[in-house]
Amino acid sequence: MNSYDEKDYTSEKFSIGVWKKIFKIVLEDKKYLALMITTILAVVILDIIYPLLNAYGIQTFFEKGDYTNVRWFIAAYILIAIGYGVFVTAFIRFTGIVETNVGYKIRKEAFNRLQELPFAYYDKTPAGWIMARLTSDSRRLAAIISWGLIDILWGSSLMIGIVITLFIIKWQLALIITALLPILFFVSIYFRKKILKSYRGVRKINSRITGAYNEGILGSKTTKTLVLEDIKNEEFEDLAANMRKESIRAIVFSSIFFPILLIIGYVGVMVTLRMGGSMVLIGAIDVAILYLFINYTTQFFEPIMQVARILAELQQAQAYAERIIGLIETNPEIYDTEEVIATYGDMNHPKLENYETLHGKIEFQDVSFWYKENEVILDNFNLVIPEGTSVALVGKTGSGKSTIVNLICRFYEPKSGKILIDGKDYKARSLHWLHSNLGYVLQSPHLFNGTIAENIAYGTDTATEEEIIAAAKAVSAHEFIIQQDEGYQTNVGEGGAKLSLGQKQLISFARAVIADPKILILDEATSSIDTKTEQIIQSVTKDLLKGRTSFIIAHRLSTIINADMILVIDEGKILEQGSHHELLLKKGEYFNLYKNQFMKERIEQSKY
Repeated sequence: MNSYDEKDYTSEKFSIGVWKKIFKIVLEDKKYLALMITTILAVVILDIIYPLLNAYGIQTFFEKGDYTNVRWFIAAYILIAIGYGVFVTAFIRFTGIVETNVGYKIRKEAFNRLQELPFAYYDKTPAGWIMARLTSDSRRLAAIISWGLIDILWGSSLMIGIVITLFIIKWQLALIITALLPILFFVSIYFRKKILKSYRGVRKINSRITGAYNEGILGSKTTKTLVLEDIKNEEFEDLAANMRKESIRAIVFSSIFFPILLIIGYVGVMVTLRMGGSMVLIGAIDVAILYLFINYTTQFFEPIMQVARILAELQQAQAYAERIIGLIETNPEIYDTEEVIATYGDMNHPKLENYETLHGKIEFQDVSFWYKENEVILDNFNLVIPEGTSVALVGKTGSGKSTIVNLICRFYEPKSGKILIDGKDYKARSLHWLHSNLGYVLQSPHLFNGTIAENIAYGTDTATEEEIIAAAKAVSAHEFIIQQDEGYQTNVGEGGAKLSLGQKQLISFARAVIADPKILILDEATSSIDTKTEQIIQSVTKDLLKGRTSFIIAHRLSTIINADMILVIDEGKILEQGSHHELLLKKGEYFNLYKNQFMKERIEQSKY
């Protein structure tokens, strides 16, 4: 499985723009962010004061032998210990809260955008790519940002504080540290590029592995029935081996990076000790000042190590951030204009009081549509469907039947031309208005992991137990439901795995009944139901279709003979149009289809 648009996430430069967008999300949590910063700065102040207190003790108690302030010295030690306990506990708590909130907001924004994106996005984006963004990428990014921010803040503040303090005490020794900073900078830049490139490779393969997991789970039955376990294992082993190779490469660069910084740091300590020791011998400074410089020099390079570690992790995090921001900022191809949102609201904040009643008249005006530029599906297509009409679409696979329905549902939009609903361009009303008036029963219905009752009532928030049962009875689902161990409270499993395909189809019919949509779509809706149940469903469907505009896509023509209008579609054009009786009298394409299918069914029945 190929990863989605990985080439878009392999730039060599460290993207400031990406991090601005990420930190915009972080800055939304101002309260805990401010508390986190305040407590870590308090820890920095204690880190700077502690060596000064020790230097004071060496100078006063050991060099001068003055114990006058020893009680105050002990009290200061106790206060520093208490301060460390309080502020370290506080910043761990606040940083943990920031991490949790950042992860929540990233996932929320990404998931909200997924709800807004049209079918076209899911047609070209592997599920594994999306899953990796919402799970591992968002979790790791939140952790690195929150704890990385605290480490960078602590490290940079402590280094600045130490340098200022050292220059105030003895600027000659302070120059040793500042002289090493350019070396540290260039080393960090070199390894930053290497680590970033390696981790981008890791994330690319990780997306493919996640996709392989998804395909392996969804296609497990096919794999087993075709005895493809060995082949799938080999494919996955190749992916895992590549992941291991890229991960080791990134780890090697990180493992070299830190020892180099450590060596540079201890070179600084060695030079400080050499020069400081000479100054003590000539009386330029005392032992307390030498202790202070050695302590601060050692302490100075510890935050550098932490900052270097975080910079390395930020290289890895950028690979996560690029993809998550890429998802969040994906512009939906189908969206409401600002004028429409001002009147009707958006998906999350609909202005229901402004929603007009949908009656169901639908009109195609010179509609052209294609999925690929050179493969036109509809070309200047025209059609008028009166309110309350049941329309059946007949034709071979790829003729454009599903495209017509998907355009009506506004899952896609015309490339040119207009689609009118109740005489008004449907782009002038909100997507939510249209979709809240739709009912869609698929050939392979999807049930959500929950109870049967929850799945029947999924399209409405106000359904009562009596209404749920009535809907189930209307589609002849009540009998099999009450035979389940827990009746309507039986859990259907992931995707409805605990039910047969026919049972899932009946529940999806009940879901459509209870939603009471103005426009109803039946896409091969009875293909998974046995003949007896299909006859019952057809009887129920007659009542269900009354008073609403409906579209039926079916290959079995026996299921559409009662439709008000039958359209025979071929290559996006209407070959024939009329009722079942009218089309039979024409003895054209529909007549031939019906005759051939009728004879085939008779032959099949004679076998039994």
